[in-house]
Amino acid sequence: MSPPTSPDSSVEPAPARAALALRLALLAGLALAIAAGLYVFGTEHTPDYSGTALFGRTATDTLPLKSWLATGLLALAAAQLGLGLWMYGRLPGVRAARAPIPNVHRAVGLAALLLTLPIAYHCAFAYGVQTTVDSRIAIHSLAGCFFYGAFAAKVTIVRSRRFPGWTLPVAGGALVVLVAVLWYTSALWYFNNYTLPFL
Repeated sequence: MSPPTSPDSSVEPAPARAALALRLALLAGLALAIAAGLYVFGTEHTPDYSGTALFGRTATDTLPLKSWLATGLLALAAAQLGLGLWMYGRLPGVRAARAPIPNVHRAVGLAALLLTLPIAYHCAFAYGVQTTVDSRIAIHSLAGCFFYGAFAAKVTIVRSRRFPGWTLPVAGGALVVLVAVLWYTSALWYFNNYTLPFL
């Protein structure tokens, strides 16, 4: 007969692990379903400039404004990353932030989301999702689809509070990376005379 073991709080019972696995699977399913829905819409939609006059009537007309808006979005994403690290005490030599920094973090996040909407609207309706033209456009199209899935996952994690602590930085980090990829494959390409380093 083996000696009794002391309870270890670091080891979750099987039902709790199964419930967590189910929540993580549903979260991943939500993100992938949104990305897939945007992908299907973008591939099935016939590109049309007629409803996107805000950015101009031709591809060349759209590039300056969209590139500057994307650069503003990148700056907001960097601010979000810094505020998030500050809130959770992850900045070297800096204590965790107190009020009102969490509210500022939420406000910057909302501003970033709102800034994505006209850009995404134009991309979706004027271009659609294109994966066969060249690698830059394919990467940009796929990152755009995954962005909103990652955003939905992050909001779900924040509102649920039933996920492990590592899920929030993973979702937030994925959003920042996707914004950087979107900027790299669009605004940087425009600012760099229609060429991209390393691609």
